[in-house]
Amino acid sequence: MSLAAMPDVPDHLQSFLAFDFGLKRTGVAVGNRMLRTATPQPTIRADGDARLAQVEARVREWQPDALVVGVPFHPDGASHDNTARAQKFARQLRGRTRLPVYEVDERYSTTEALADGAADPDAGAACIILEQFLRSLP
Repeated sequence: MSLAAMPDVPDHLQSFLAFDFGLKRTGVAVGNRMLRTATPQPTIRADGDARLAQVEARVREWQPDALVVGVPFHPDGASHDNTARAQKFARQLRGRTRLPVYEVDERYSTTEALADGAADPDAGAACIILEQFLRSLP
């Protein structure tokens, strides 16, 4: 995961909800800065407005201080179609929730979740994305 472009995350942001965006399934994890761990949540199995409605319900449920969205890239760092889709999803979340949204490189997160034996690889990938993000914080 490349954090070179990671903006400073203010200390008052303590709780985070992370998303592993996919066209059909979006993995979800919740975590906090103090413990630097993430807990998988049920994967959202919806697209378009239905997905956004479910995301907004999760935000109301968990009341996070900020959101984290995994953005996929090719192994060489090049963008592809899902890169733009995940970035659009992040923009939609910013507009709908009015929360800070941090985009992080999520290369290999699903592969790692599968290798770790995750029962739900989408939620497992969201955990990996969030834990990498949390470990990057001072």
